[in-house]
Amino acid sequence: MKFILLLFLVPAMAFGQSNFDEIEILFKKKQFTKAEQSVRNYLKKHPNSLLAIELLGDAYGHQKKWDDAILQYQKLVKTKENNANYHYKYGGALGMKALSISKLKALGIIGDVRDAFLRAAELDKNHIDTRWALVELYMQLPGIIGGSKSKSLHFAEELEALSKVDGYLAKGYIYEYDDEPEFAEKYYKMAIKVGGSVTCYDKLTALYENEKQPEKAIENIEAAHKKHQRNAMHYQIGKVAAEYNIELQKGERCLHTYITNYSAEDGVPKAWANYRLAQIYTHKKNKTEALKYIGLAITELPNIKPFKELRERILEQ
Repeated sequence: MKFILLLFLVPAMAFGQSNFDEIEILFKKKQFTKAEQSVRNYLKKHPNSLLAIELLGDAYGHQKKWDDAILQYQKLVKTKENNANYHYKYGGALGMKALSISKLKALGIIGDVRDAFLRAAELDKNHIDTRWALVELYMQLPGIIGGSKSKSLHFAEELEALSKVDGYLAKGYIYEYDDEPEFAEKYYKMAIKVGGSVTCYDKLTALYENEKQPEKAIENIEAAHKKHQRNAMHYQIGKVAAEYNIELQKGERCLHTYITNYSAEDGVPKAWANYRLAQIYTHKKNKTEALKYIGLAITELPNIKPFKELRERILEQ
């Protein structure tokens, strides 16, 4: 059994109190070990602070300390049984634990995961994240232990009533997971039309790549770039061109643009763009340029296995 839960371990933002200013900064800096220690120190003097308990659970969650996170969220659920977000975080931490243990052991807690999410959905009719979690949970669980496409679609409908974009994306996910790419494409396109966010475009691009339709993938990325003007999309086009050996000139041009305009916000290190250029030059039978760019990739990230493997293939040409 394998499922992905949309657990957003975002710390509670209702800080208000000056005592939590330092903790808020630590979370923003992703210094979760220090945040954990700060919250623990605060709880020594204020053991009944629900906000501090929640923050401690969040700090544990970011560090993948699932048992510790579960314990904190469980305290919250027992203290305030009618708080939907507490049930959501509790179910999410349980779900993430299920992913980290054996399938047999995971079976023992799946019921608790489902119950926590269902309780959160019952308590808050507008809780979008919980409904996303239920969409994924019901799709990815085997039928014998409660998996159900119809139930997943039910929560997708609830999502659509709250947010058309989320509803369309959820339905696209369901049909993609159920190997019905035509329906998945339909709903991802509807999400793009209504919302048009980078996420909407990315879902459709990923579908096209999974369905081995690189031409459509590139066309969709270009449409996304026309609207959002993000440098990262140059890398996406180059990646598809390199992987599928199509539109090599366009891929080459986009990768050079990506490298020229690169910033840390683009996400993918320049080494990967150089690797894709090496792939393109390999397709073009240009051994000299291929070696040049794979060399640049390895210099920047020397321990990446695909880089080394490509270099060996180039040398064997």
